[in-house]
Amino acid sequence: MADGQEVQLRLPVDAAGLRLDRALALAVPTQSRERLKALIAAGAVELAGSLVRDPARKVLGGEGVRLRLPAAAPAEAQGQPIPLAIVFEDEHLLVVDKPAGLVVHPAAGNPDGTLVNALLHHCAGRLSGIGGVARPGIVHRIDKDTSGLLVVAKTDPAHHGLARQFAAHSVGRRYLAVVAGVPTPPAGRIATNLARSERNRHRMAAVDPPRGKPAVTHYRLIEPLPGAAVVECRLETGRTHQVRAHMAHIGHPLLGDQLYGGRRAMGCGIARQALHARTLAFRHPVTLENLEFESPVSDDIQALVSRLRLQAAQAFAKGRA
Repeated sequence: MADGQEVQLRLPVDAAGLRLDRALALAVPTQSRERLKALIAAGAVELAGSLVRDPARKVLGGEGVRLRLPAAAPAEAQGQPIPLAIVFEDEHLLVVDKPAGLVVHPAAGNPDGTLVNALLHHCAGRLSGIGGVARPGIVHRIDKDTSGLLVVAKTDPAHHGLARQFAAHSVGRRYLAVVAGVPTPPAGRIATNLARSERNRHRMAAVDPPRGKPAVTHYRLIEPLPGAAVVECRLETGRTHQVRAHMAHIGHPLLGDQLYGGRRAMGCGIARQALHARTLAFRHPVTLENLEFESPVSDDIQALVSRLRLQAAQAFAKGRA
């Protein structure tokens, strides 16, 4: 499904009782719910032959839908010669190892100097426009101060295929994190709904359904350290701040995380949240080859772990003295 065309589809029967925007998001996983909501409000959606402008309208399930996707608007962002650590690239996609401090997409406060600006320069316009703006190619994001791997689509077929995999939760994503305290039990599954915190709109918070969106994180203890631990977090879903919010929810915020950590997580010698997107695995959306990539842990996280190990060794030696 490309921008600039009209498509007809049928809502899933099991979408009965859902809002129209949510039901459409299930039927068209390549489009974000926010964009579908905007398209409904703009009069681009007909439900069972009638124009509908209310995204909150409840559906019966199984109705026919006519959806008009406007042509992608020219990208406002401009290409900039920002260095990229490219792990893999072919004519359809590329995998980038993003450094901490690099914003993925231009936004208020970060109008340029972003990963998108770097991609626009590197790919010279050969990026997909499924997000409603020509050439961004962004299929998923990681936070500004999180380092590690993400995949970018260069063509619309690649974007469609990758978006379907993310929607089906079939993309393998594992993060390495250093958290305050040692989680008990040493492995577990965190399943909550996540939504914007009512106290601080910059944070995500665990909430009771029907608020928020379901989020599932699997964690595993790798190494206990003095007052901290190295853990691996495997994402089953991909919500905003998911690892940071979930680890804070179970009482083990990431070290260095100013937003979720509080005093327990600060003063540890790292200037950002200790979180690294270490592995990324997916099926190539065009060649169907199974791909898996691993990024070396960033220097600042390695230094943090080394300091904590030294503390442990010194405490052990002192105890034996």
